[in-house]
Amino acid sequence: MKPASQLGWRAALISLAIFGCLLLVWHLATAPKESARIEAGSAASSSSSSSSAEDEYAKLMGKSSSSPIKTSGFPGLAQMGETMRKELANPFYDNGPNDKGIGIQLGYSLARVGLGFAIAALVAIPLGFLLGMSPLMQRALNPFIQILKPISPLAWMPLALYTIKDSSISGIFVIFICSVWPMLMNTAFGVASVRRDWLNVAKTLEVKPLRKAFLVILPAAAPTILTGMRISMGIAWLVIVAAEMLVGGTGIGYFVWNEWNNLSLTSVIFAILVIGVTGMVLDLVFARLQKLVTYTE
Repeated sequence: MKPASQLGWRAALISLAIFGCLLLVWHLATAPKESARIEAGSAASSSSSSSSAEDEYAKLMGKSSSSPIKTSGFPGLAQMGETMRKELANPFYDNGPNDKGIGIQLGYSLARVGLGFAIAALVAIPLGFLLGMSPLMQRALNPFIQILKPISPLAWMPLALYTIKDSSISGIFVIFICSVWPMLMNTAFGVASVRRDWLNVAKTLEVKPLRKAFLVILPAAAPTILTGMRISMGIAWLVIVAAEMLVGGTGIGYFVWNEWNNLSLTSVIFAILVIGVTGMVLDLVFARLQKLVTYTE
């Protein structure tokens, strides 16, 4: 345990050092030049009129006038810190269709991903058991799987919108489509790879098929199944952002697109950071579950 603990601390220190270097590079790259300071001083007299124009524009776009002031060029660390402070101070505010807090938008995205992922698991895991336990069904269904699996999930969006006629449900359907294939393939592979010795013992003891599936095959294939679920969740979190940009309305993807339309680059970068951190947390959850069901022979 001691070497592993030391390795973890050393890795954390290296990660912090890399993070510090990235922040330093960001600060140096976005630091205002001397000429820019002179120009900013000469333009200070007209700042009141420009700020009032920005306030009017914010009201037209459904945004509050307390949004961070937009400046030219890539935002600096001070601007990002101010945006993060304002967004995190009240993440669940709701001022209308185009002005919701980051917490509400993230909740919509997580709900869509969770529902689509759960439906995919209900379909993929039993079907994967069937394919893994029956070579006949695996050969019969394999052509359909190989045709449907490479299709981009977003390619289904127009068809889903036409048939379902609901953007939120269409987003859930897209999450289902992108989540089902990794779970299906990994479940089938895990079930088919169960050691023959264990299956022979179950057959010798005349264990019924359903009992064999739950007490022998499922524990043996659980690590592989969780690997497929982990991959599916990563893909689903990638796809939901693009899907919400297309359908609009609510969600973290729509938040990114709406802030880009509002010319608020700091909010866009903040949302990207939130997407990355949320994806990391979801991956850590499945990694923990995978570790719990992994056994050592």
